[in-house]
Amino acid sequence: MDKNELYAKIAEAVVDMEDEDVVDLCQTAIDEGLDAAEVIREGLIKGMDKVSELYETGEYFLPEVLTASFALNEGVELLKPHMKQETTTEKVKVVIGVVEGDTHDIGKNLVKIMCESAGFEVHDLGRDVPIDEFIREAKEVDADFICMSTLMTTTMAGMKSLVDKLKEQGIRDQFKVMIGGGPISQKFCDEIGADAYTTDAAAAVRKMKELKGIA
Repeated sequence: MDKNELYAKIAEAVVDMEDEDVVDLCQTAIDEGLDAAEVIREGLIKGMDKVSELYETGEYFLPEVLTASFALNEGVELLKPHMKQETTTEKVKVVIGVVEGDTHDIGKNLVKIMCESAGFEVHDLGRDVPIDEFIREAKEVDADFICMSTLMTTTMAGMKSLVDKLKEQGIRDQFKVMIGGGPISQKFCDEIGADAYTTDAAAAVRKMKELKGIA
């Protein structure tokens, strides 16, 4: 089968929550010499996007989402060692985490993987991260970017709180603030004064390179 057909099958396996099929298909992609980052982007992530749509329309519920995410993670773990590692002349430091009150970290993990493959130095704070912890870590490592994600509307306010606290401390200009997640939009990004919003992990890395002036 051609690569697009294979990617479609990987996405379908994620939607169907078939972790063994996901692993077998991802192994096929590796055996055929396909780019691991592309397999994640065009296969696994597109499958998870469909799962999110099914959840939003009430066709899937939380157990299905969690099972599908397990299948996705199995594929990611297989593909990670095969991802090409880029090198950059300028070290880009990223502090990343899921906003306090939220434990959904699939999107955050994908951004982390893509950042690492781009040669960035990533400091992953994990899930349910207090706003002050983002700021403390960013100061400590002299980060270029603070990246926050959430899938819950109830925790979006934490993103605004971080921007406000940076302003209060007089250090807003020291860091680029990037946000993402299901309920986030460009409109919200503009409203809270964040520097960037992207819809997926690959776009996040492209935006970081753009903001840092890296070709």
